[in-house]
Amino acid sequence: MRELQSAQEPGGAHVDRVLAAMHREFNSLVLQRAAILNRIGTIKQIISGLANLLDDRLIGGELSGLVNQRSRNRQRGFTQTCRQVLKESKRSLISQEVCQEIERRNPTLLLHHRNPLASVSTVLNRLSRYGEARVVVNESGRRAWVWTADSSAVLQDEVALPRSGESAPLDS
Repeated sequence: MRELQSAQEPGGAHVDRVLAAMHREFNSLVLQRAAILNRIGTIKQIISGLANLLDDRLIGGELSGLVNQRSRNRQRGFTQTCRQVLKESKRSLISQEVCQEIERRNPTLLLHHRNPLASVSTVLNRLSRYGEARVVVNESGRRAWVWTADSSAVLQDEVALPRSGESAPLDS
């Protein structure tokens, strides 16, 4: 029986070359895998974001399955519920009112939030930055939000506040 030569012996130089080539290829494949997983994650986020913005039916069952989206009957997400509450309101709402409405509609949705009111405020501010909601001062002088599609329904004694990054309108 023939014994294998060690990589340190002169006859084992070819083994060193093979091992070095395998090491380089392995490292290359690990880098490619990381890049591919990163790209898959990005694509999943895009599809998931579109599924949240659009109706899930428009995304399609196969794509929804790829990004682990639940069926159309799935429990709505936190941001989507905040959107719905604002859309369906006939008046501007303060954060506490949005929080109370979410609690009424789906109490389990708030269970995983340490501070539900802060979470609601964060989402409302984000919706305002997206241009989906507008920040106003209500009749009590409190900061409130109104859905932009229904901005004509804002009461006369409510003053629209500028979005972050905008300057306040000047009175003539």
